[in-house]
Amino acid sequence: MNRRQFSKSGLFAGLGAASAIGLASCGKEAGSAELFREAAKKLPAIHYDVVIAGGGTAGVVAAIAAARNGAKTLLVESKGYTGGIAVEGGTAIHSFYNLWKAFPGVEKRKVVRGIPEELIDRLTKIGGASGYPEMSLGYDYDSVCTCIDTEMYKLITMEMIHEAGVTMMLNTMVTDALAENGSVQAIITESHAGRQVVYAKAFVDSTGYADLAARAGAEYTEPNDYAVVNSVGIGNVSIDKLHQWLADNDALEQVCEGPRSGEADKIIRVQGRMAKLPKEFADDAMGLGTGIVTTTLHDNYFMFIKCGMKMPVSPTNTLEASKTELELRRRMYKTVELFKKHIPGCEKAFMARTSPSLTIRRGRLIACNYDLSHDEIISGIHFDDDVFSYGFHDNAPKYTINNGGTYGMPYRALQVKGIDNLLVAGMMITSNHNAHMSTRNTVSCMAQGQAAGTAAALCALNGTTTGKLSYATLRQALEKGNVYFE
Repeated sequence: MNRRQFSKSGLFAGLGAASAIGLASCGKEAGSAELFREAAKKLPAIHYDVVIAGGGTAGVVAAIAAARNGAKTLLVESKGYTGGIAVEGGTAIHSFYNLWKAFPGVEKRKVVRGIPEELIDRLTKIGGASGYPEMSLGYDYDSVCTCIDTEMYKLITMEMIHEAGVTMMLNTMVTDALAENGSVQAIITESHAGRQVVYAKAFVDSTGYADLAARAGAEYTEPNDYAVVNSVGIGNVSIDKLHQWLADNDALEQVCEGPRSGEADKIIRVQGRMAKLPKEFADDAMGLGTGIVTTTLHDNYFMFIKCGMKMPVSPTNTLEASKTELELRRRMYKTVELFKKHIPGCEKAFMARTSPSLTIRRGRLIACNYDLSHDEIISGIHFDDDVFSYGFHDNAPKYTINNGGTYGMPYRALQVKGIDNLLVAGMMITSNHNAHMSTRNTVSCMAQGQAAGTAAALCALNGTTTGKLSYATLRQALEKGNVYFE
């Protein structure tokens, strides 16, 4: 039996199995000073059709999609709010559109719609997002810029989850999984209330770290091919003066105008070329892993300034990650001091917001039934089991989708290899680093969430596996959910 799977002789007793098995005595494992045998105990059990593990960028949309398709749905999230990387580690939401502005004559089209579009539209109506204003400089990177307010994003996602009828289990960790014969039967959760078992017919892992998939016995690697970051929101600043400073140094690389503090056509995004900036600033900023790119919806606030560093091991390593948490907070403090010293309008800047923990672009890479290649992405390949279309690449303009078009995400790419009722959505797919630089982006993760949540609901309600689910049935449900296909 896989080492991550439950032991029939021990944990089935803890799950309340019919056979009475005595509790093991607590204490050190015989002959070992490093192992401890935990006493078996009975845990309360609950039942759902679909469980979504992780309430981040993908998980929010997955939960809403599953519930709207008729499944009794539970969302388990370790923090006290939803939103994930979208509210913790990014600078903008990339990208609902194709890269039409970089290719004269190419049609402008919104290629990600459905629940992600609904979310941004609701945010925009209350001033929590910029909508989709076009980039005026740097549109060979992205044609539009969607900025968000982190706190409003948390609120609206939680409201949409609640309205869909999803049960939210916040401040709760997925600590283990019961998997047998290539199928997940249940997960173990732990919260302030203690541990419990959650049974379901279908599961979606959108934890970012692939905690559920790993515990269920999925094949995975840990590439450790990105820096980890924490992002700081900085108050008492001026994006207009930052823009002017970059312009004065001939360092402007990206600019977008949109709504800010209730006024239209104000600067909401800037990015500078570090090589053009004064050496004293640039050297210190690069040493801190600080980028000179930010977005804002408010006159006196930089929503995201990222500080990053490369860890020597995977961010799943708790002790190394803990050391990195401290170092990133030191860097964020030094970054604010650096901005105060060098950038006009930042003289009285202060640290207004930080993420609760470091954020990642990749933790575990899960082996799925299909691995989308970089050539397929930049060539604009579509598949006979597409579940959405996408047109953004984070390495643009070096890499772009052919002629400003889109590529398709095959349903197979979300199916966990060897586990027939588990799907993954988010940064856990796509092995090639360059390919991952497209698929891991926020709007792609949102679209993956709608596809995975919809598929999980259909599997649960129709009593089928992820691999045997009729694509025609899935496609029909996604089209009903306003997903765009090319």
